[in-house]
Amino acid sequence: MTVQALEVWLLPLGMVAVAGALGYLARVLVVQRLARLSARTATDLDDLVVASVRKQVPFWFVLGGIALAARAAPIGDESVRLACRLAAAVFFLSLSFSAAGLIGGLVDRAARNASGNFAATSLSRNVLRAVVLVVGILLVLVNLGVEITPLLTALGVGSLAVALALQPTLSNLFAGLHITLAKPVRVGDFVELEGGVQGFVADIGWRATKVRELSNNVIVVPNARISEMVLKNYALPEPEQSVVIQVGVSYGSDLRHVQRVTCEVGRQVLAEVEGGVGSFEPFIRYHTFGDSAIGLSVILRVKQFIDRYLVTHEFLMRLKERFDREGIEIPFPQRVLHGELEFRSGAPSGSVGSFEAQARGATP
Repeated sequence: MTVQALEVWLLPLGMVAVAGALGYLARVLVVQRLARLSARTATDLDDLVVASVRKQVPFWFVLGGIALAARAAPIGDESVRLACRLAAAVFFLSLSFSAAGLIGGLVDRAARNASGNFAATSLSRNVLRAVVLVVGILLVLVNLGVEITPLLTALGVGSLAVALALQPTLSNLFAGLHITLAKPVRVGDFVELEGGVQGFVADIGWRATKVRELSNNVIVVPNARISEMVLKNYALPEPEQSVVIQVGVSYGSDLRHVQRVTCEVGRQVLAEVEGGVGSFEPFIRYHTFGDSAIGLSVILRVKQFIDRYLVTHEFLMRLKERFDREGIEIPFPQRVLHGELEFRSGAPSGSVGSFEAQARGATP
């Protein structure tokens, strides 16, 4: 390539370089300033918009520089139109990725507003992102002059064949969509599955739901199984729930005094221990004349399922200390035998007399 040919291309290349530099400056000076300003506002919508376009701004400047450089380059009109079309197609594709990121952020935001601190499922985010990207790709094809009607027809026929071949996978996919929309379980809920598995719902994906146990193990359950099984959701209709603690006191106890002392300890625990509902009034219910104790149930209230462990722990310790001070006995299981056993001379080994002698610790 001669020096004269290089000089002809200096202007177009310079235009692209200047566009890239302007894009970098726009990102540093304008976009970052907008990010700082949006962080001070009450809403987070502007934060999501800025975050979705922040990385794309320099690239968009470069695409604009390419379109302008093509008009200044020593190429034919057809090549100029092709370069502009390609730049516009890539711009639409990049814009689609930005829109997909924005949609994902909006889905997470809607999930937090609707369900407290719960995050959106990966299934809902990925489905909406896929829809946005498909629309963007179709716009790119239309901009490039590709006829999309035959393509859509072919995709329709092909999707029918794929659906027949992937019935189990699609069953899990649609079950996941049902779970996401109907919300029998949500990300962050504490659930108990059939078989006694308990844990927090970590994610609802396109194929399976992940449940993280308290031991930090992850149980993976197909979505179709989740939609069919009977499960208990401890976070619905609300996370706050009752805790029932079983206690026993001796038959010689003053039951009204026991009730008063137990409720006082319960109020103290709920007011002072993290996770307790301080506004709840504890109460007890006597229910059983047991072999060695009168059984009673103590009803407390916690903010969520996981709080019951600490509240129960503190309540039992404080109740034992208070019962000791008040002279209230918590009996251990025992059995007292009443009756007379007759000794007869010449009783064989293992007879009634021999048994009572052994029970007293003597030699028959």
